[in-house]
Amino acid sequence: MHPILSASDPGSPTGVNLFQKAQAGCRHSLNSLMAEHDGLVQAIVRQQVLGNLPFAEALQAGRIGLWRAILGYDPQRGLAFSTYAWPCIVRHVWRAVKTAHRFARPGPKKVEGAFLAPFPHREADPYTAWECAARHAALYDLLARLPGRLRHIVLAHYGLQGDPPASFRHIGRTLGLSGERVRQLHTQALVWLRHPAHCQQLRSLLGRHTRTDYQWAATQAQRWLRQRGGRHGH
Repeated sequence: MHPILSASDPGSPTGVNLFQKAQAGCRHSLNSLMAEHDGLVQAIVRQQVLGNLPFAEALQAGRIGLWRAILGYDPQRGLAFSTYAWPCIVRHVWRAVKTAHRFARPGPKKVEGAFLAPFPHREADPYTAWECAARHAALYDLLARLPGRLRHIVLAHYGLQGDPPASFRHIGRTLGLSGERVRQLHTQALVWLRHPAHCQQLRSLLGRHTRTDYQWAATQAQRWLRQRGGRHGH
């Protein structure tokens, strides 16, 4: 008798196709794989020493690790997905444990130089909660790659540090710049954040991963370059 293959088993054509679709931005395929392997996340989390980290938050961190494993897995290499995903899940759980240990008191948490509010985890649908957590993680990973001054402007202007959104003039006073200069730097930051080379992961999660979306981003970048007097769209 042949072994029964699950939908995501790398040995089945269906499994390979499911991973390929998920990596191409298909939310249905991604959610199917997330649901199928959620037991792996729960098994790993139960084996960890969580310290100050609540179990629900540890699960969310583990599911983000699972999500990243799904997007990076290559079935053609012949490695079992659970073997590939295990260190990804553990790494994200332990990162959350370390953050919870360093910032045990309630309030915003500091991650790579930027403060962010804790991920919500009380939604009735656990996969809605996972999607929200994954979007937060992708957003802050993206923001962490911005130069310090640009990152500060974006975080402050949109209130992503736990404070009310700040005007360009107010941010300028803290940086010793004019409000107009802060506005220009804010536009520069948005152009960088929208570039396909930087934001593909976040756009996939937000459902803004189409050719039209990227064409619009390219148009905005070209407009910004013309305003700066740039000659080329590079």
